[in-house]
Amino acid sequence: MAGTTPFTIGADANCTDGICGKLSRLVIDPGARRVTHLVVDDRQFQGRLVPLSLVDVDGATGQIGLRCTIAEFEKFDPASKTVPLQGNDADPERSYDQPRSVASTFLADPPSVTYDTLPPGEVAVRRGDHVHATDGDIGQIQGLVIDSGSHQVTHLLLEEGHVFGRKIVAIPIGAVTGVDQNGIQLNITKKHVKNLPPGWHRSTG
Repeated sequence: MAGTTPFTIGADANCTDGICGKLSRLVIDPGARRVTHLVVDDRQFQGRLVPLSLVDVDGATGQIGLRCTIAEFEKFDPASKTVPLQGNDADPERSYDQPRSVASTFLADPPSVTYDTLPPGEVAVRRGDHVHATDGDIGQIQGLVIDSGSHQVTHLLLEEGHVFGRKIVAIPIGAVTGVDQNGIQLNITKKHVKNLPPGWHRSTG
């Protein structure tokens, strides 16, 4: 696909002075269907928002290069935040603002909640998100292909098939009708996906 850049979720990411982590999510402006950021998990599995303007991809290896140092990477905004639930948010019969016994302190921590801190109105695509054809689940997302100039998404990279016949299929973005908590919805059937041109298939074992 000339003029496009593939992003495989799970690929290594390198700063100018060494490996900094792995690509865990792609952040999209759903209105423009454009990738704006990558979420790269550092060595402590803390996801950080990396602007796409700082990203290069090696077309041969799929490795991701960031035009920043590791120290600069570690200053990027986190992609999620975990906070403890307080008082009635956790349990109407118990408030975690109140002191706990030593035993309870060691045996149980108060419950917490993790939420995304993405740019307003934007959504993240994760590896393994399910993709649904009009007649059922067709596979799991593995990445995206974007236009190298506009950064608009051109295709979804989908792992389709069974254990001994899995392949990567590039689904045109025009076939996507929506993204929700259940995954990515398509307007084509499973048969349509399986019958995509052979040049868009790559064996995975």
